[in-house]
Amino acid sequence: MKYFDEMRALLLERLDTDRELEEREIREGIDELLLSCGRRPLTLKEREELGRELFYSVRGLDVLQELADDPEITEIMVNGYRNIFYERKGRLYRWEKCFSAPERLEDVIQQIAAGCNRAVNEQTPILDARLEGGERVNVVMAPVALNGPALTIRKFPEKPVTMEILTAWDSITPEAADFLKNLVRARYTIFVGGGTSTGKTTFLNALSRFIPEDERIVTIEDTAELQLQGTENLVRLEVRPETLQGGKEIGIRQLIRTALRMRPGRIIIGEVRGAEAADFLNCLNTGHEGSLGSAHANSIRDMIGRLETMALMGRQMSEQVIRRQIAAGIEILVHLERDSSGRRRVQEIGEVTGIRQGEVQVQPLYRRNRQQVLEPSGCLERREKLEKWQEEENGKGKNPI
Repeated sequence: MKYFDEMRALLLERLDTDRELEEREIREGIDELLLSCGRRPLTLKEREELGRELFYSVRGLDVLQELADDPEITEIMVNGYRNIFYERKGRLYRWEKCFSAPERLEDVIQQIAAGCNRAVNEQTPILDARLEGGERVNVVMAPVALNGPALTIRKFPEKPVTMEILTAWDSITPEAADFLKNLVRARYTIFVGGGTSTGKTTFLNALSRFIPEDERIVTIEDTAELQLQGTENLVRLEVRPETLQGGKEIGIRQLIRTALRMRPGRIIIGEVRGAEAADFLNCLNTGHEGSLGSAHANSIRDMIGRLETMALMGRQMSEQVIRRQIAAGIEILVHLERDSSGRRRVQEIGEVTGIRQGEVQVQPLYRRNRQQVLEPSGCLERREKLEKWQEEENGKGKNPI
């Protein structure tokens, strides 16, 4: 590691780091360095490995780049410069490599922040951003992080995960997938819930593929992660934090209000986290049927409670008014979980059927049994939209799929 650090220091001395360097210039500088300053003869394999690591340390994510390039790795977690973990196929592993010094990790973090036109330091120790390739990044530094900077990178598949793929993974049964497909096309409003890293965004992506191509969609996200395919009339909105140049923060609540003026056919909110729940419920109750959203929740019942709490943060309304808005605006709930092997699966699908004795009522439609098989557990009560859509499809000479 000491030899590498010496070579890296020499490389930085030779490169003009006061300007943005092209990839060609960096690679040429590395080749010249390896030919002229090698302490000992290197084999071709050693030279290629050292050259790659030097390039990653200047332009890429340093020691993390190898993990970032692995398509099977979905999450990278750095706990200080010595401890690196990653997730592959739902399981966590420790990476045998680490940063050679705290400064190297700091360099990567500042490189990420600069690429987003953001600052992260002791005055602003938390950063949420995304890389050029769309990966979501979270940084926590001192004084909040006590054991050195914590860096988390959430990767997303290059090709969106479809419902067919989720079916092949046993995340959902073909019957339940077809049921949800028909509900999306019939413009039922669907809300997806689950814990951290249960695949909520992935599931929203899969559901969105069932939206007819001729509809206008507006997506709203804290950090852009949705990968909608086959939709030409698409507007993507993303929260903007306060910038270094003094640009004001633009939050999800403002984006929801703006989206309502953009003639959206459907609105998709990547994740509802706080007071914006009140604005989302408002848009669901003002003619934007078929919209989609997600939130953290431990169960379908918990999802109702979470929505109530978040909506109350956004508006001075009674619980009963909020509950009426939930019952009128949201029709289908999908709950996702991770099993002991790390697989992400649909645990339950439920229907919001109304209010009884002041409480929002949810009827299970699909639920996993003791053998962990997702099976029907009830019949859809609010069938008007589905039957109308089926009649329209039959009128076009098509059979409902």
